[in-house]
Amino acid sequence: MARKAFKWHEAVSAVVPGEGGYRAAIAVKNLEGGGAPQFHKVLEGQTFKTAFDADVAACEVLLQLADVDDEGQLHWQP
Repeated sequence: MARKAFKWHEAVSAVVPGEGGYRAAIAVKNLEGGGAPQFHKVLEGQTFKTAFDADVAACEVLLQLADVDDEGQLHWQP
């Protein structure tokens, strides 16, 4: 699991189980006020056999994350 902190949010590599395997995801949690994290599936169309492999892929994607806006939406490096 990898983690990246921003002014108002924290983004963490995550895994979403599904039919036929696991999807890489980024979970975003608001640092002020709590609440449930928002999960954003990444690497559209790719499914991994193990949760470990999906998390490794999510960690690599997280490196490209530039910011998280007020609504918890991801903004990528150009």
